[in-house]
Amino acid sequence: MASGDRPDAEDTPMTSEQFLELFRNNLLDIGVDPIPYGTHSFRRGGCQYLSSVRRWSLRQLCDWGGWSTEFSNLTIVRYLISWNDDPTDMQEDYFNPARKPAVKCFQCGRSCHCA
Repeated sequence: MASGDRPDAEDTPMTSEQFLELFRNNLLDIGVDPIPYGTHSFRRGGCQYLSSVRRWSLRQLCDWGGWSTEFSNLTIVRYLISWNDDPTDMQEDYFNPARKPAVKCFQCGRSCHCA
């Protein structure tokens, strides 16, 4: 890195092994046991973050993750849905007429109830 936390022109991309070591060190820094986590954990978390928070479309997620966009075999679903997910909406609110209206994002065009 150059001064001001800018990438240096002579930098080379880090290897997955280098990333894993730094990732696990970050987990240790915040008091989380790094043993259960690998680069796949970061990819899965990134996929869920990009979908839930950044509101990326399935096509964008597949492009980012290198998955097929033919949608005949939705590998992406295994990354988006997990047994330990924390749902953002309660099922009883899906058709609740008293629910706060969704707000449309003017950048991506999607709407959600989190705003």
